Amino acid sequence: MTTALLPARRLRGFGTTVFAEMSELAARTGAINLGQGFPDTDGPDRIREAAVRALRDGRGNQYPPATGVPELRGAVADHQRLRYGLDVDPDREVLVTAGATEAIAAAMLALVEPGDEVVVLEPYYDSYAAAVAMAGGVRVPVTLRPRDGSFRLDPDELRAAITDRTRMLLVNTPHNPTGTVLSAAELSALSELAVERDLLVVSDEVYEHVVFDGRHVPLAALPGMRERTVTIGSAGKTFSFTGWKVGWVTAPARLVAAIRSAKQYLTYVSAGPLQYAVAEALRLPSSYFDGLRENLRIRRDLLTDGLEKAGFLTYRPAGTYFVTADIRPLGAERSAGGDGAAFCRALAERAGVVAIPSSVFYDHRTEGAPYVRFAFCKRTAVLEEAVRRLGAWPLSGRTPS
Repeated sequence: MTTALLPARRLRGFGTTVFAEMSELAARTGAINLGQGFPDTDGPDRIREAAVRALRDGRGNQYPPATGVPELRGAVADHQRLRYGLDVDPDREVLVTAGATEAIAAAMLALVEPGDEVVVLEPYYDSYAAAVAMAGGVRVPVTLRPRDGSFRLDPDELRAAITDRTRMLLVNTPHNPTGTVLSAAELSALSELAVERDLLVVSDEVYEHVVFDGRHVPLAALPGMRERTVTIGSAGKTFSFTGWKVGWVTAPARLVAAIRSAKQYLTYVSAGPLQYAVAEALRLPSSYFDGLRENLRIRRDLLTDGLEKAGFLTYRPAGTYFVTADIRPLGAERSAGGDGAAFCRALAERAGVVAIPSSVFYDHRTEGAPYVRFAFCKRTAVLEEAVRRLGAWPLSGRTPS
């Protein structure tokens, strides 16, 4: 095959995602899918009905404003002010996107020049790598490593990764896939370095309402960060409507304008009626957000306790939908020799449960090889059955049909 018939070089290696592969494996084997991070129940009825009402009233059925409907932009600005004390202009500093994934891609396309280095915290959500590549940037991973029961950032390693070619830090807290919430010291070190080296920061905060201990601290609220930070939020994870794909960017007007210039040639606009419903969702009382967090805490503990009883070493997450487990304590045979990818394939066949191998979230694949990620954003009965399956049969045997 001639090179003319091949994909652009910067996208070679980005094939079918691991989520599609593992979801197909779950369907083929009848396994419980704890791989992809989507809830198996819908969010609040009143928010779903708000979307239906918008459809029936003809709000958003035609192209909405390119920046998003005013009701949603106003709700986002109020959310940032009431929860974090951040004053955001809804007309100039908010942009509605087709989920957080588009927000990330548009930010890379708008703000990264070919050859610019983008420092990412490894392991990272898989779209980060593709978005940096599409922009022609150079991905520079800084690895979070296990310490004291969670995955932590080494500020010295972060500093060493910064060069004269570094343009941006791409940060995610609460962190997918590890479930880590960056500590005050880590956030301070990161922000001080960004200010010192005059770096842009894209902060993916889609799990801001899923912090189990303490409160989420947005990077934009730290000294010197407001003018250099692009904050990304999303309705999917907070309101359990992941299929709606409604996200947003908040940033200084000059950065929003740049991101909009890229976004308008990706989707232009999307999810018009759903934007009105998300505007109502952001104005739900605090009891909703407290209930979401407590409900997920219970499910986190159910799955994590079950994994530990089955022989895994777990890292109990401080936030997100996910728990990372080390398979090596299961022994060489049961853990496929510490190869998470082989283990996950065998796990579906032999125990009837699907997880995601963490190595796909790493540039340094050996760093992530012994870890797998399970999602606990599922119904309690589903998690209980998954725990039963993991504990009932040796992972080297086959699940009875």
